[in-house]
Amino acid sequence: MLHQFLPTHYHHALGPYAPVLTVRPGDSIATTTVDARGFDQRREQVCPRGNPMTGPFFVETAEPGDTLVVRLDRIVPSRSYGWCGSSVAPNVVDPVYVRELPEAPLAEWNVDAVAGTAKLIGPPSRLQDLTIPIEPMLGCFGVAPPRKQAISTATSAEHGGNMDYRGFVAGTTVYFPVFEPGALFFLGDGHAAQGCGEIVGSGIEISMDVQVTLDVLKGHAIGWPRGENAEHIFTVGNARPLDQCVQHATTEMLRWLQQDYGLDPLGANLLLAQCVRYDLGNVFDPAFTMVCRLAKRWLPAA
Repeated sequence: MLHQFLPTHYHHALGPYAPVLTVRPGDSIATTTVDARGFDQRREQVCPRGNPMTGPFFVETAEPGDTLVVRLDRIVPSRSYGWCGSSVAPNVVDPVYVRELPEAPLAEWNVDAVAGTAKLIGPPSRLQDLTIPIEPMLGCFGVAPPRKQAISTATSAEHGGNMDYRGFVAGTTVYFPVFEPGALFFLGDGHAAQGCGEIVGSGIEISMDVQVTLDVLKGHAIGWPRGENAEHIFTVGNARPLDQCVQHATTEMLRWLQQDYGLDPLGANLLLAQCVRYDLGNVFDPAFTMVCRLAKRWLPAA
């Protein structure tokens, strides 16, 4: 069943809030998101800034210890105006270089969803006529965290949150551990495009039309977000310092290979030793994000 949902209020944390809609496993939801500053498709500010979330959505039968399956069916910009930061974060350059970083006025983009492009329209600089392909993605989404917490959309943890991984595009399936009855799924923070790391603190921020399909794996417990697309499986670790999120992502991948693909510990370790790839998610927020990725061609039959 497809549910059409138009949000009337938003959350700035992922937590055990009252659900806005109840769906059954296998149902799809078509909805909208506002940009990171709370502006909608008409460029009207409808809520305060800070990665406002649409939701939460309650999924029947989902209980702690299950896994929520989120298929990203459609992510399309709903307006032509996008914006982003214009100076990289001080923590991604050498300390002695920080004083050389430029002032950071808002950069503005013209986004053409039909042509699949974004053209830089300001501020003035020697970089002219920059047009890039768009790769619409969700920067922040996930489920209610454990222990009745409400965790800000500025950061991320086991429940997902503000991971800003550029692989969260349409056609990707994402798996989240369930900590609350109904899972309580949130989504928002759409980017028309983004470089690895979100090193200026934003992608090309824009409102989105989004469709997802939600399902439940009963009795199938995972520790951290997982995902897959046509070519790869991947796991996501969120923490600071950077080595800790590498540890979370790598551990989750080793467990996945043994849990679902029948590898023994030695086989899982040997496979990752030569075939693993790492992608950088967010390195701007309080928790960094690292993605551990493995090509499906190396996997034994599930």
